[in-house]
Amino acid sequence: MDFKVRFVNYSLQYQNLKEEIDATMQDVLNRGDLINRQDVEEFESGVASFIGVKHAVSLNSGTDALIFALMAAGVGSGDEVITVSHTFVASISCIAHCGATPILIEVREDFNMDVDKLEQAITPKTKAIIPVYLNGRMCDMEKIMAIAEKHNLIVVEDSAQALGAKFKGEPSGSIGLAGCFSFYPAKILGCFGDGGMLTTNDSAIAEKVTLLRDHGQKTKTDILCYGFTSRLDNLQAAVLSIRLRCLPENIRKRREIAEIYNNKLADVTEIKLPPAPNDEYFDVYQNYVLKAQKRDELFAYLKENGVETLIKDPIPNHWHKGLNLSHFVLPYTEQLAKEVISLPMYPELTNKQVDYVIDCVHNFYLK
Repeated sequence: MDFKVRFVNYSLQYQNLKEEIDATMQDVLNRGDLINRQDVEEFESGVASFIGVKHAVSLNSGTDALIFALMAAGVGSGDEVITVSHTFVASISCIAHCGATPILIEVREDFNMDVDKLEQAITPKTKAIIPVYLNGRMCDMEKIMAIAEKHNLIVVEDSAQALGAKFKGEPSGSIGLAGCFSFYPAKILGCFGDGGMLTTNDSAIAEKVTLLRDHGQKTKTDILCYGFTSRLDNLQAAVLSIRLRCLPENIRKRREIAEIYNNKLADVTEIKLPPAPNDEYFDVYQNYVLKAQKRDELFAYLKENGVETLIKDPIPNHWHKGLNLSHFVLPYTEQLAKEVISLPMYPELTNKQVDYVIDCVHNFYLK
């Protein structure tokens, strides 16, 4: 179907930077620098500087960043790790891949971890907490870190959707033991495939993750541990460095689009808008997510009228039988699965397109 407003427009994102991207990729290929060379190092340095941390270790995915963060912190069999069900499944599967047990709790109206439910989920087996910064908004990290310190727990930030977000001035990925980012194409900073990053101020964690990403090799003749193939290749790193320079402006544009949505959809009583930014939360709007009455009908109406939207996870993670998580009862999470819908949100959207989306939402509920 030819949409009037795409959910994400990969082609346009490329075309807007085509000349610089093509020249950079050609340069990488001409140099023959494909794996773990200067482009990777420059990109890692750029991300570390952007976030304000000592170390940034590039990887092949945000999922591996989460897994390696837990492994490097010593999380394993017999341990419990607390996170949420209302997230992409990777936030949970990383725990299982380490041999630990996921413990799932509720989220709040902003779709992030309900901190008031956190402490009651802690047991003698609890080793870590993974707060998920869904849709580009951080959790209440002040309370989470206080609870973690009280119980001597590790905090790994799932920042996959929140590069550039802040809570009380503290950047995503700079607060816990490690921050984990995804560079999947649809992310706020996306490459042409899969990619990820782990950030940390802990030199031992950075060193361990660097070993894990390349089969435990410190040098070609010095293998210190078993590891994996999880490198970010130079072509992707070179492209991401270009896009990293554009990130502040892209965040500004996302926030501008969100403000238009907020102002012009405020009169639609059948929908609940995401929380507006305030002095504590600097949101980057990876996604613009509504809670909507007659959600499925709205989705169909918008599609019929040329607006591409996304219903993410219509089945809660803990309801998937293959994950063995059905013992968790999370009523609010289960209700959200029936209500949430994401509207188009990316910097290349024009005001005319945003207004068209808004008009379609109005027309659906007023028809």
